[in-house]
Amino acid sequence: MLTLRPYQREAVEAVIASRRAGVKRQVVCLPTGAGKTVIFSELARLAKRPVLVLAHRRELVDQAREKLERALGGRRSVGVEQGAEVANTAEVVVASIRSLHEQRLARVLAERRFGLIVYDECHHAPAQDNQRVLQTLGAFDENWDGTLLGFTATTSRGDGMGLDQVFERIVYKKSLADLIREEYLVPLRGYRIATAADLVRVSLAGDDLNLEELAEAVDIESRNELVARSIQELARDRRSIVFCVNVKHARNLARALNAVGIPTGIVHGEMKPDRRRETLEHFRTGNLSAITNVGVLTEGFDDPGVSCVAMARPTRSEGLYAQCVGRGTRLAPGKSDCLVLDFVDLSELSLVGLPTLAGLPNGIDLEGTRLDEAAAAVARFYDDNPGFEIDPGAITLAEIQRRAASFDPLSRKLDDDIRALTPNAWFSLGAYGLGLHAFWSKTAERNGRPSEVLILDQRQHGQARGKRWRVTLDGRELARFSRLEEAVEATDYELAKRGRVSALSALPQAGWRSEGAPPWLTERLALTPKPEGQFSEAITFEAALRLITTRQYYKRR
Repeated sequence: MLTLRPYQREAVEAVIASRRAGVKRQVVCLPTGAGKTVIFSELARLAKRPVLVLAHRRELVDQAREKLERALGGRRSVGVEQGAEVANTAEVVVASIRSLHEQRLARVLAERRFGLIVYDECHHAPAQDNQRVLQTLGAFDENWDGTLLGFTATTSRGDGMGLDQVFERIVYKKSLADLIREEYLVPLRGYRIATAADLVRVSLAGDDLNLEELAEAVDIESRNELVARSIQELARDRRSIVFCVNVKHARNLARALNAVGIPTGIVHGEMKPDRRRETLEHFRTGNLSAITNVGVLTEGFDDPGVSCVAMARPTRSEGLYAQCVGRGTRLAPGKSDCLVLDFVDLSELSLVGLPTLAGLPNGIDLEGTRLDEAAAAVARFYDDNPGFEIDPGAITLAEIQRRAASFDPLSRKLDDDIRALTPNAWFSLGAYGLGLHAFWSKTAERNGRPSEVLILDQRQHGQARGKRWRVTLDGRELARFSRLEEAVEATDYELAKRGRVSALSALPQAGWRSEGAPPWLTERLALTPKPEGQFSEAITFEAALRLITTRQYYKRR
């Protein structure tokens, strides 16, 4: 009997409940190392009809068969359909999806009526050839009574095709951060290592970088030597996987690593399977300390002893990056963490690094700090200093803390483009929008309580669709606009229409702004958490309003 972790049990229950609710084509999204084979082995044990498990490469097929046999313990027979192998009467069939040509597929289907089809690494499913196999299996038939269950660590694809072309719903999901926090995966530590390689001439191919141009830019002797020295200095006692751009790059990096005393092998898709297995076995047993690879180890590779991942291959794909890093997150005896080395080249492109996985700016150098601890620290900086933002570019946690401690939200400058548009005293809420205090109505002027006008970027508040900029007056929505400039001009126009008092009150030189904050406002201010020394008892009317607005409306992800 399998012993399932709590989240694995939850995933099994979610799949069963979703199928009972009528969802035939489901996805379970779990990070690498979460034990997806345990989950689909349990589902295979529970299934009343034959089960088909689809994988993408020979190694993954063999690996799935071995794990299923161990997990099922003889309760159901497991067979393989690939090459010369035939599953015969096996109740659980593991097959390479590429091997299921028309004749083979017809034979397999003639012998069985599958009740459960498990698609491992299902982000490949939208490809046309793979959809053809699924169509032949009946997964898209309206009257099909089976279940198609996809497993993936990433719901994104490099070609932009979505899983919704094949699957109906993600029925269960756990993030990398969740499983690290629950101690089912090891924490990640990171270093950001700058190189002199220039990616300015590297173009895009789909959603990622052109690999031929990328290889030419990064496969240079000085960069390869830097990668080798960094692994020697930071990960000498660790077993390391190095992700490369192409085979030539992998060979050159292996040569550089061997030259500094790190025994290194190479694996890639063009190698014969026996040779590849032999190299990986040398790596598992410690004869090799490092492996340089191209593509092969991004999926399905299972070696818990890996404790360093070196990203010598830049990417714009968070999904690909997460898969690479996931090779080092599994628990193993004596293993306390996984070290991730990001090699950062000169580029204006938005590239992925370890901080990206925690929603942090990619320019942060963790300097060996745990990613989860860094994310918690940055969250505290944001909470303690509303309006503070981390500037683009390379920066350490210590420097972020220093800048946050000295940050003054009243010193934030309005963009020149906006300043040129308006005569009014708009102020910046950073990436999240703009604010303005003015007497919008005669009642507001009579009561001495300026209205608060905000223009908020809906994308920063989780709303990606519709017009981007939302204008509110004292919390009530007035209008939405596609462009920020339109929102500012329209609001200024409305203020001017409301009369001379309203129009004058919105100007920077309006007399009320430099007056001392009235008692009702200082009372509100006293209830507002604030960094020490950010304002004094002599604060002006305008400064007090802006500080309160910054605290209340500067929303963070």
